[in-house]
Amino acid sequence: MQLLGIGSRIKHMEFGMGVVTNVSSKHYWVTFMERGLETIDINDDFEVIEALENDVDTVSFLEVETSLMSILKRWSDVTEQVAIADKWKGGSLVLEPGDSSLSNKEIPIDTFFHKIVMVRDRIRVMEQKINASKNLDDQEKIDLQQYITRIYGSLTTFNVLFKNKSDQFVGERSS
Repeated sequence: MQLLGIGSRIKHMEFGMGVVTNVSSKHYWVTFMERGLETIDINDDFEVIEALENDVDTVSFLEVETSLMSILKRWSDVTEQVAIADKWKGGSLVLEPGDSSLSNKEIPIDTFFHKIVMVRDRIRVMEQKINASKNLDDQEKIDLQQYITRIYGSLTTFNVLFKNKSDQFVGERSS
């Protein structure tokens, strides 16, 4: 099977006439005259009207970007964008001392949330570095991983601040 280049013209049984506008390792993005942009499998059933043999990169920009972001998150302390729950936006955290002669300390909750996210991300980096370490034996890695799991468990109190459950802290799960 020949891989079509960008600009190739095809006739799809369902979508009609179209032009290939992007190519990935598994799909063609085709702009069809009557249906607009559609994604079809490379092995889909269509007739080739005109095949262009451009140098086609079979990895899309999105796939490269996704892979790069995954690598950066895993091996650096780059902080990803994590959303605060809508109910907390614009709010503040007030620390009230037990001694009434002292004044309260008020912190924008967005600032506090950002610091919690930075702590979480730095723990994740530390976890990756422990797991990748050549200087620690397997038992030492397991022991340190248990401490990290307990740290995450201690931080679950702050999960109420996260908009997405997938961003929250997860400690030890009871069975």
